[in-house]
Amino acid sequence: MPKIKNLSNACKVSFSPDGPISEEALERVRALLDEIRPIDVGLDNEAQIARNWNNSTRQPNGRRGRNGANQFTSPIKYLHIHESESFSMGIFCMPPSSVIPLHNHPGMTVLSKLLYGTLHAESYDWIDIADPTDQIQELAVRPARLVRDREMSAPETTILYPNRGGNIHTFRAITPCALFDVLSPPYSAEKGRDCSYFRKSSVREPPGM
Repeated sequence: MPKIKNLSNACKVSFSPDGPISEEALERVRALLDEIRPIDVGLDNEAQIARNWNNSTRQPNGRRGRNGANQFTSPIKYLHIHESESFSMGIFCMPPSSVIPLHNHPGMTVLSKLLYGTLHAESYDWIDIADPTDQIQELAVRPARLVRDREMSAPETTILYPNRGGNIHTFRAITPCALFDVLSPPYSAEKGRDCSYFRKSSVREPPGM
């Protein structure tokens, strides 16, 4: 897989244990990720299924079996490609209606390339509050700003940064789809980069927010 090797080599010189060494280096990696196609990672057959997908003939919670009965949605698959102390690469293969829950990437820069299919992306950034109110402290909530709430169709590449761009996000597959992620630096609980999951809460905004 020459394109994957080229991407990996670029990541090795563009990323450090603290993340991208520069914005220019990050853009070089993004340009190579933009060139990756399903056939480059052995997913051409799955991409063809996504291109022929017809939501009108399938229920939202599954797919048609041979006898016409609905089958439960298959689980999300993760294809691990590479991991070092500076970056990791992997692909999430999502069946229709599957969801990657609302989660974060603390201290990390993430490039995501939608290889095939269509999904709905919803992402947020934290809103910093200098003097949190008692209400926020008691409810253990934190305000966040909506960054993205839309459908994405392949091919599309996005970048999120540690403090902007939608670091907290969730994905819901509309058709079969695959998401190629490059994380720098990778998750590490020992270094304070553990993944946290969230849920949205409806609370009354404190005065002045």
